[in-house]
Amino acid sequence: MGGIGAPELIIFLLVILLLFGSTKLPKLAKSLGEAQKEFKKGVAENEAADAARPPVEDKVTMTKAEYDALLAERDAQSRRNAPPSV
Repeated sequence: MGGIGAPELIIFLLVILLLFGSTKLPKLAKSLGEAQKEFKKGVAENEAADAARPPVEDKVTMTKAEYDALLAERDAQSRRNAPPSV
């Protein structure tokens, strides 16, 4: 149940033949084949680029307390560097 059998495939192919006609089917098949080749070529190029890329280092994480301290330090430094108000 739920599988595609021979009768369903035959009906599908007949509908495709009626929709596109016998003259356009070879062109359609050729364009699908070229698209498949381009897709495989793009995947292979992407895999080669990924292999050449250096590995990503582990992410640095910090606790909320460390983050709050960093923000407070930056805020204090910006106040020190700010011009005096009149």
